[in-house]
Amino acid sequence: MIISASTDYRAAAKRKLPPFLFHYIDGGAYAEHTLGRNVSDLADIALRQRVLKNMSDLSLETRLFDETLSMPVALAPVGLLGMFARRGEVQAARAADKKGIPFTMSTVSVCPIEEVAPVIKRPMWFQLYVLKDRGFMKNVLERAQAAGVTTLVFTVDMPVPGARYRDAHSGMSGPNAALRRYGQAIAHPAWAWDVGLLGRPHDLGNVSSYRGKPTGLEDYIGWLGTNFDPSISWKDLEWIRDFWKGPMVIKGILDPEDARDAVRFGADGIVVSNHGGRQLDGVLSSARALPMIADAVKGELAILADSGVRNGLDVVRMIALGAETVLLGRAFIYAMATAGEAGVANLLDLIDKEMRVAMTLTGAKSISDISPKLLATV
Repeated sequence: MIISASTDYRAAAKRKLPPFLFHYIDGGAYAEHTLGRNVSDLADIALRQRVLKNMSDLSLETRLFDETLSMPVALAPVGLLGMFARRGEVQAARAADKKGIPFTMSTVSVCPIEEVAPVIKRPMWFQLYVLKDRGFMKNVLERAQAAGVTTLVFTVDMPVPGARYRDAHSGMSGPNAALRRYGQAIAHPAWAWDVGLLGRPHDLGNVSSYRGKPTGLEDYIGWLGTNFDPSISWKDLEWIRDFWKGPMVIKGILDPEDARDAVRFGADGIVVSNHGGRQLDGVLSSARALPMIADAVKGELAILADSGVRNGLDVVRMIALGAETVLLGRAFIYAMATAGEAGVANLLDLIDKEMRVAMTLTGAKSISDISPKLLATV
C-alpha cells in the first residue's frame, strides 16, 4: 500500500514510536500556534492552473553550490535521528543519496560523522550550532572536512532552547523521565527491539567522539542547555567563515534585515526558517516571511526554506514564494520512523511525482520556471 506523504506517515509514526519520541519530533514551542501556521499558511498559497503547454520534457533537476540535485529538495538537519529508526542517520543518508539530493547531518546526531559519510557517494552537508565549547566546534568542523563534507549549515535561531512543553508531558524531560521512557519503550515492542536494542549505542555520536565518553539521551537536554550561547553575534561566526572552505549557509532567518546581514557577512546561502515552530511561538510562518526576504536579497545568495513542508506541492509553493531549494524535516522523520530507509525513499518518490503534477498543471517545465508568476491572486 502506498502511504501518502502528508498524513499517513505521521499517523503510522505515532503508532510505532514511544510517545516521548513522537511528541519530541511532532511538537513545537509554547502553544504551538506557529507550528500550525507553518502548515496552514503554506496550504493557503494558491497557484495558477495552466493547460495545453506541452509539458513532455519537464525536468526537476537543479544546481546548488556547484552540486546537481535531482530535485530542489534536501533533508534538513534533525537531532537524534538514530532514535527514530535503527542508526537512522545512515538510513536517511542512503535514501537521500540514492535519490540524488543532499543529506544534512545534525550536530546532535546519534551516529557520528565517520559512520555516515562512508556509506554515501555524494558529499554530505553538516549542521552546526554556535556553542560555548569552541573546542568542540573546531573539532567537529575538522572532522567534517576530513570526511568530505562540502556545505556547512549554521543554525543561528537557537541561542537558547525553546519552551517545548510537550517534552515535559511526554517524558522526554521532567521528573522521572528515564523511568517513563523505559515504560513507553516496553509498550512499543517493535521499536524496543529494532531501535532500543539493536540500534545501540544511543548517544550523541559527534559529542561523544570529542568528549571521549558516552553522551547518552539522559545527558542530551542538560548538555544542550549548558552549551547554547545566548551571547552569539555575527562576529562569533567570523572565525568559522575563515576556517570553512566550502559553502556556508545561515539557517534560521525570518527577517529581511537579518538576511541583509547574512549577505554582508559573506554567507553563501540562508534558510528561511522558524525551526519548524520549535523556538519562538507567534512569529511569522516561513511561507509568510519568505517573499519579503526574497525581495530583499534574491540573487545575492542562495535562498533555501523549511518549516511546514509536507509534500511536493508544498515544495513548488515555497519555490514560487522565492526559495531555490527546500529542506524536509518532519515529513521525512515520520516516513523514516515508519519504514526506515524504504520509507524515506518512498516519501521522496512521492514528492517527485507530486512536484511533476503541480508543475505540469502550472506550466512550469523547469525549476527556473517556478516563480511568483505562478501565484494566483485572490
